[in-house]
Amino acid sequence: MNYIPISPTERDAMLATVGVEKLDDLFNDIPAKHRFPKLDLPPALTEMEAAASLSELAGSNETTRDLVSFLGAGAYNHYIPAAVDHILRRGEFYTAYTPYQPEISQGTLQAIFEYQSLIATLTGMEVSNASHYDGATAVAEAVNLAYAQFRGKRTKVVISPTVHPQYRATLRTYVQGMGLDLAGDNPSLLSTLDSLISLIDENTALVIVQYPDFFGRIYDYTKLIESAHAQGALACVAANPIALALLKTPGEMGADIAVGEGQPLGIPMSFGGPYLGFFTARKQYLHKMAGRLVGETVDGRGQRAFVLTLTAREQHIKRERATSNICTNQGLMALASAVYLSLLGQRGLRQVAELCYHKAHYAAEQIAKIPGYSLCFESPFFHEFSVCCPRPVEEINAHLLDHGILGGYDLGQDYPALKDHMLLAVTEMNSKEEIDFLADVLAEVSHD
Repeated sequence: MNYIPISPTERDAMLATVGVEKLDDLFNDIPAKHRFPKLDLPPALTEMEAAASLSELAGSNETTRDLVSFLGAGAYNHYIPAAVDHILRRGEFYTAYTPYQPEISQGTLQAIFEYQSLIATLTGMEVSNASHYDGATAVAEAVNLAYAQFRGKRTKVVISPTVHPQYRATLRTYVQGMGLDLAGDNPSLLSTLDSLISLIDENTALVIVQYPDFFGRIYDYTKLIESAHAQGALACVAANPIALALLKTPGEMGADIAVGEGQPLGIPMSFGGPYLGFFTARKQYLHKMAGRLVGETVDGRGQRAFVLTLTAREQHIKRERATSNICTNQGLMALASAVYLSLLGQRGLRQVAELCYHKAHYAAEQIAKIPGYSLCFESPFFHEFSVCCPRPVEEINAHLLDHGILGGYDLGQDYPALKDHMLLAVTEMNSKEEIDFLADVLAEVSHD
């Protein structure tokens, strides 16, 4: 936002309006000894000096503009068309607030409506809300929906250990005090689909899987979802939205809920946020969804109009009995995703997915040829894959960084059985030359 200073005359007019004579009078209710404490601050800078100082500080951050990135694990380096940022920074979107008054919020409401429509189509689901904070909170809200659906009578949630470790950690925080048992949440067991199915019983409220899973592997969860439904449980798929342009959708598998991290859809990595948690479901669970939902109608003159069709007031007034107390949506991030999807269209998004897929498989083939390295799993993968390394991942990543490469994720941090295993991600941003360079540098730290 632009800084617009006020003149002394304008300041005096404002003070007069609130009934005080001078600025210091606004602090009369604060005890004198606490009003103006001495702060250990450096001398004031001019605007020019401050801008130079901040630029110097920012310059110490290394980004994907400075490094060749092969790091994924939930946040991905995709190309973002310039139009996305241009539209986001329009004042009517950049400074907009919650659209409670549809008469003056038609632009914001339509943007959310378009976002919902695009996300529902992408996931193959029937309804979408206006987003959550990130993929982790979206997964946790899926558990809240299932808990509300069964009115707390079912107390078991089956979650695959190959769901993102941070998602599972967030879920553990959410369910404290809810009396829920998280079955399968054991990083020492890399469960198969059959072993997950064996955990589902008549007390199961929800089954959660990731697609592709945290290791990048692709599975068809149709059988698993059918097994959950046979026991009367719901099924949630946490999906990579780019992969859905190429793969079978959660809706086609029969999922009741599809959630995920929307960061790949036109949102920069930004050192960890802000991000976007998308949340879609079958229409029958609409009233158990957290957040808000924008719908299309007509006004008194018969013109197309948009309104908040669903805004769960229990989130504001029922407190501990609410389905969820998280009702804030990442409006600007949802807009970014809507703009990104509308710019690329179905064909463009599929092209991005195909580039990710083929480039990742080329990288995997090159790395597998290096003595000491091998692919950890034989399962099909999308744009992320796990590599068994001849040395500790931390040591390899340090060597890669010396060559301007941001290496993969150390899987041993979360999975003790996968010590010296690295998770690498390849997107459309990685050129053949960069992939070949990665393989060459990895070869320098092989057994030889």
